[in-house]
Amino acid sequence: MLKGSCLCGGVSYQIDDQIEEIFFCHCSKCRKATGSAFNTATPVKTERFTLLTGKDKLKSFYSSESAQRFFCSDCGSPIYSARDGQPEFIRLRVGTLDTPINPAHKTHIFTGSKAEWFDLCDDNPQFEERP
Repeated sequence: MLKGSCLCGGVSYQIDDQIEEIFFCHCSKCRKATGSAFNTATPVKTERFTLLTGKDKLKSFYSSESAQRFFCSDCGSPIYSARDGQPEFIRLRVGTLDTPINPAHKTHIFTGSKAEWFDLCDDNPQFEERP
């Protein structure tokens, strides 16, 4: 079991699963949403994700026609995103985990639109768009 929370602690969750892979998304929307060079996310089965506290603090924003980003309305921490056409998964923001992880697979996506001021400095697979 993994646990996580937002910056202020108002939103907390648990995942009844292990995290085997993470994605570093370099698209412009993820850069805007995080205020950094990329977003780090992992797919989590919706049935394995439980919101423990802060349901009333969790707000969402449609960043595209079919993708919602969920965040804490008090501190602004991004928690996860969800796609209307894939209700069986959420994309958890890995930085909100409180439990340490060491996933076996790490992949950079949308490197074709990465920030020009950021250099990729690892040997993880890279894809110019979504693989």
